[in-house]
Amino acid sequence: LAIYRSNKEIYAQLIDDQNGVTLASASSREKSIASSSVNKTEQAKMVGKAIGEKAVSAGVETVCFDRGGYLYHGRVKSLADGAREGGLKF
Repeated sequence: LAIYRSNKEIYAQLIDDQNGVTLASASSREKSIASSSVNKTEQAKMVGKAIGEKAVSAGVETVCFDRGGYLYHGRVKSLADGAREGGLKF
């Protein structure tokens, strides 16, 4: 599970490293998330829940969390918490 965080948006990708394939992705630019009027931390939690649900439907339960060098607090922590609520195990 790789994370990219910009100033306005946050993105999450579920990547299979052995085959070099993206299995699922979610971002704060998706219509269902972008249309909600919440702050960026709550958006990140929604992205986490979305990637968790997509991963479980793709048959993935356990992942390695790659925070991309970002500190584990704020939006990154919120996304991780949302992914755990969505069904992923780190």
